[in-house]
Amino acid sequence: MKPVSDVVGAFEAKTKLGELLERVSQGATFTITKHDRPVARLVGFDADRAAQRAEATTALRALRSRYRLGGLDVRSLREEGRA
Repeated sequence: MKPVSDVVGAFEAKTKLGELLERVSQGATFTITKHDRPVARLVGFDADRAAQRAEATTALRALRSRYRLGGLDVRSLREEGRA
């Protein structure tokens, strides 16, 4: 589940960066806007890495579903490679 993102204008983000960083370290996320248009997202480092891992997992599952081994067993292939 994605955390809810608060919206902050660019000027406010600039003037309150320290406060925003403190809140981000506690799990908050912010969408930064310029003239009411989203231009950036401020997220914690761990949250970003978690999102990247989730995207990679989804991509790998999609790739795996496209290719079949035609009845071959992965464990047997792995053991054969070790012999």
